[in-house]
Amino acid sequence: MIWLTWRQFRGSAAATAALLVVLGVVLALTGPGLASDYSAGIAACVQDDTCDRFYNRFFGGHETSFMALTLVVLLLPALAGLFWGAPLITRELEAGTHLMVWNQSITRGRWLAVKLGLMGLTAVAVAGLCGLMVTWWSGPLDKSAAENLAMMAPLVFGARGITPMGYAAFTFVLGVTVGMLVRRTLPAMALTLAVFAAFQFAVPLLVRPHLMPPITATFELGKANVDGIGINRDRGGYVEIQLRSAVPGHAGAWVLSTDLLDPSGRVLGGDGGFGAARVSTTSGPCAPSAGAGDGCMVEINRLGYRQRATYQPLERFWPFQWIETGIYALLTLVLSWFCFWWIRRRLS
Repeated sequence: MIWLTWRQFRGSAAATAALLVVLGVVLALTGPGLASDYSAGIAACVQDDTCDRFYNRFFGGHETSFMALTLVVLLLPALAGLFWGAPLITRELEAGTHLMVWNQSITRGRWLAVKLGLMGLTAVAVAGLCGLMVTWWSGPLDKSAAENLAMMAPLVFGARGITPMGYAAFTFVLGVTVGMLVRRTLPAMALTLAVFAAFQFAVPLLVRPHLMPPITATFELGKANVDGIGINRDRGGYVEIQLRSAVPGHAGAWVLSTDLLDPSGRVLGGDGGFGAARVSTTSGPCAPSAGAGDGCMVEINRLGYRQRATYQPLERFWPFQWIETGIYALLTLVLSWFCFWWIRRRLS
């Protein structure tokens, strides 16, 4: 069975391995230079306190490569489910070869075990290697990315560390399961993609924020968490404050919610941390003549305005990686058990 499975699978496995080698060579050749440029830039910007501008310039110069590699890692599990998992059973059923294969000395259970083991482990290995290589290469960019593209951000988290391995295992077995139930290759591929996409949207929004209890705290306002301040004459001339999805002292944190609080602790404005502070704009540090700069921010803090943020700190990146990968591994085991039960009792 191992020899037969390898004969059927070796073409796509060799092509995948070749692409993985090419990607590894490219990353190995460009990664050290990227890290060197980052280190040199940090050493220079620290001296004159211009690191914010350096981060924007450095990340902007490599943003296309960053997004392309992130997309590659996110798509790999889906491809494993579509092109390796979904056709695994449907190909035999549509060709009628299952009537011969499953009536030989090899039992259905052993046939499925070898197929799942060899092809599933290959999918996991490819996704894992790709994810770890991209995580290594993207290290300097992850440190300089904006909040919405930091390592804990939903879009990037699934393309880093070991979670691609969990996604690949789950999607591959999901494709096999759907193929058993649907018995047609194209519908099975379409349904596998739909279910995988649903999980990729639902888990970051509904499950991942609660893997560990989030932290809620209040912070003074400053450059780290304020996107901008201004005066809106249509709202009584109050100072308008727009908060960023960031918290001071916790760079790279995944901010789940952020609100602007007035001195009494009441939430101002709507979603996104936008609100109007009742600060005099006719005189004092927040008057237009004063420029509404750092002095205005000091005055706003003195009056008691604060940011309240609920967030998951960057320090939880690897615990989250292990927990989420474990969840997908458990789902994979459940689907695998169902496949063995179905192929022995229901599939004919």
